[in-house]
Amino acid sequence: MNKKVILFDINETVLNLGALKPIFKAAFGSEDALSLWFSKLLHLSTVCITTTVKSNFAELARITLDAVAANYKIQLTEGQRTELLGAFSNLSAYSDIKPALSRLRQHGFKVVALSNSSLTLIATQMKYAQLTDYFDDILSVEETGSFKPDPRVYVFAAQKLQQPIDQLCLVATHDWDTHGALSAGLNAAYIDRTGIPYNPLYLKPKMYSNSMMDLIDMIIADKQ
Repeated sequence: MNKKVILFDINETVLNLGALKPIFKAAFGSEDALSLWFSKLLHLSTVCITTTVKSNFAELARITLDAVAANYKIQLTEGQRTELLGAFSNLSAYSDIKPALSRLRQHGFKVVALSNSSLTLIATQMKYAQLTDYFDDILSVEETGSFKPDPRVYVFAAQKLQQPIDQLCLVATHDWDTHGALSAGLNAAYIDRTGIPYNPLYLKPKMYSNSMMDLIDMIIADKQ
């Protein structure tokens, strides 16, 4: 099957969140603060999806910061909130991303960024990471008023790109995002960035690797 458009999740898949760990540790006093924040953010966004609460990434991120602060029994200053949220604009790409995107485009694929972040934040992230010229398009879920893995978000991406949904393939390092894409009818390729086991209850993609370039080779081969 000819899958010409490859969607890339951004945070953790394309951009390395490692630079956030010392900032979160300084604010919350714990090595686990970033992972706790991320898990609470996912929980909150999932509740919003299920109960049709309209919000955006910036609002949920700020609410979650205060929830994490309460967990550690501290109170963040407005300056700390601004610093923590602002740090998401200054993330570097994984070293395998530019070669991966270049290889896909050389083989005739269109590569598109798809993120739960706002369009403004994604564009800022791409500029900082020097990836602007590596993506053919950027999509944010903000137009939908929802978040991945809401099926409507993946349908929105297909409509925006004017492509049949089964002709799209999502590359992601989150099993919930991969499962969401597969559930909505997309193809998916999972890049294992963390070593955390893939949830056995989720739909599992046939393209799965801890090497981005190996994964890209699978995508190219699957096009044939």
